[in-house]
Amino acid sequence: MPSLETAQLVKEQPRKEILNIQDLTKSFDGKTRAVDGVSFTVFEGEIFGFLGPNGAGKSTTINMLTTILRPTSGSATLCGYDLIKNPAAVRRSIGVVPQESTADDDLSGLENVLLCADFYGIPRRVSQPRAWELLELVELHKDARRKISTYSGGMRRRLELASGLINRPKILFLDEPTLGLDVQTRAKVWEYIRRLKEEFHMTLFMTTHYLDEADNLCDRIAIIDHGKILKIGSPYELKESLGGDIIEVDVQEEESLDLSDALRQIKHVLDVRKNNSEYRIKTEFGEQTAPDVMDVLRLGGATVTRISIVKPSLDQVYLEYTGRSIREEHADSSTGRRPTHGRGMSMRMRR
Repeated sequence: MPSLETAQLVKEQPRKEILNIQDLTKSFDGKTRAVDGVSFTVFEGEIFGFLGPNGAGKSTTINMLTTILRPTSGSATLCGYDLIKNPAAVRRSIGVVPQESTADDDLSGLENVLLCADFYGIPRRVSQPRAWELLELVELHKDARRKISTYSGGMRRRLELASGLINRPKILFLDEPTLGLDVQTRAKVWEYIRRLKEEFHMTLFMTTHYLDEADNLCDRIAIIDHGKILKIGSPYELKESLGGDIIEVDVQEEESLDLSDALRQIKHVLDVRKNNSEYRIKTEFGEQTAPDVMDVLRLGGATVTRISIVKPSLDQVYLEYTGRSIREEHADSSTGRRPTHGRGMSMRMRR
């Protein structure tokens, strides 16, 4: 059994950086910045998540980090290689599971994985057994010789995961890995992602707009909106940053009436925000504060139509830092589907 001193030394060892980004920017028209000066670090062996709505800059950032797009400015190193000066070495070190399907419908699952290996220059004597191993990992070995045109959306997604692992990358990029999948298939993909981290000690960088996905899978999360990173931390740290409970109150009142200042005077209230007929009250103790909130609103002339106490959640965190709920923005996301019949091999050709 290691001594206490040895355990402390192991615990205090700094984590190894695998990805370091400084002021990375991408502008498509010289004016609008899709990615606006983002800076962050990803450590070896962690699952790092980008949480944000469509158009936030998530995919654009991944496209830069995987050398599909050239940054307008800024710098990045991946696995010790400079993104701008040594893109070929970067590509050899990474795997990519893009948001849209890149499989060729005219080929079988096995042939698609082997084709991806060919782009990396991996000889068939190496890629053949490796492809079978990966297809077994994602439970497609029994369907390996079937054409992709017969695959379901979930099977295609699992095939993309196998293809992204064929070069045994040091870091795997997953762009919206479960977008449009049913609940059961999403759970399976989550299982594969956890196995890659826990059994193979792989570093994963994933984008998502699913709150439960970020909460359940990611060691750390960066909230990104309008091309800017607003907050980074573990799911626990992000929730704790709210500093307490949230009381949400819907009221009926005159348009000119705003009781925010009166609500701020209540003991334990940390912050009050009003949006139309709703008050959001941050407080250290929700249950204790709620009766006082009701009294202040009633005495102030407002009629309460709904009140709820919300414990810290990622949706509340997102609302706090962006001013809107990601759930509202993506109410219809679960029905969205990615293209499943395009050949789209351009991403792999760039590797």
